[in-house]
Amino acid sequence: MFRVKVAGLALLSFSALSCGASDPASSQTPPPSVPTPPAPSVVPLAASASVSTPEPTASATATASEPVAPSACPEDMVLIDGDYCTDLEVKCKSSHFAKANKKTICHEFVQPTKCIGNKVKKRYCIDRYEFPNKKGQNPEVMNDFPHAQKKCAALGKRVCTETEWTMACEGPEYKPYPYGYKRDPSKCNGDRPYKFPSKQENGLLLTHSKNEEKAAAELKRLWDGVPSGSQPDCVSDYGVFDMPGNADELAASEGNKVQYGSMKMPGGKIETLRAADKFDNVTTGGPWVDGVRNQCRPKIYTHNEGFSYYYLSFRCCAETDGKPTDPRAPRQIKRGEKWKD
Repeated sequence: MFRVKVAGLALLSFSALSCGASDPASSQTPPPSVPTPPAPSVVPLAASASVSTPEPTASATATASEPVAPSACPEDMVLIDGDYCTDLEVKCKSSHFAKANKKTICHEFVQPTKCIGNKVKKRYCIDRYEFPNKKGQNPEVMNDFPHAQKKCAALGKRVCTETEWTMACEGPEYKPYPYGYKRDPSKCNGDRPYKFPSKQENGLLLTHSKNEEKAAAELKRLWDGVPSGSQPDCVSDYGVFDMPGNADELAASEGNKVQYGSMKMPGGKIETLRAADKFDNVTTGGPWVDGVRNQCRPKIYTHNEGFSYYYLSFRCCAETDGKPTDPRAPRQIKRGEKWKD
């Protein structure tokens, strides 16, 4: 038992999307099954004058005595209240193909996007910054999905679902990037050279070493991120910071079996987008490295629940108005899985 308060002109049609913020880790780094690290690691990087105060007026006194309505979300979280679009039509004006990652990167989209699916009402709270949700601190990385879930649950929260994350990033106008329609990696830290992690003698990544000092030194070498909240233009219209770019993020899968989409490129070429959704988690947003989409809607569905990485973080969500928050992911709830602290 627990009690907590806790997706010519190029045309792209997304549902929850599989094409996503793909990163080199999906093809160049750990195999599908990565051992859970022994413990998540964090990358650090004159006298006043005397004045007379007038007596308050009657109206001011009355106003001060009126009860203050409680906030829908805690101070460190942002209220998201609006409609999520299940299928978004996006037209790309210019793009290039990133050979290393085999992904088409769109540089500028046509304004506005068009919702061609259903609009689903959502109201929830989301952390303003990536975990630990502290402005000026580096996002915490190297957590796999179970670790992320437990850390959110300890705060009376849960890992955000994929559509909650997307909605908070796109804003009410369904923008491809939180800041608009033209890709700018200087606004949301991106396009940095990819650094290959070192391996131990046993073949496992040094970032997953049982030797904490060696793992910390390797994480420091690989780190190319910036502190949370230090990018004033990397904020969505809802007021959520650092969503695409900088650290990649975990989100909870909502159990769609297969996602489809297609991108029609100049010259008639069509990219087919397809992914089997097999795990309780997805990755979203995209990291600081070159050759990734770093948009709001794309997702990666190929990393299992034990996957952790040197640029992978997460953020938490919760129900509004103090209502209890179930820390389990949607797929876990559907399976009837009990929560274990």
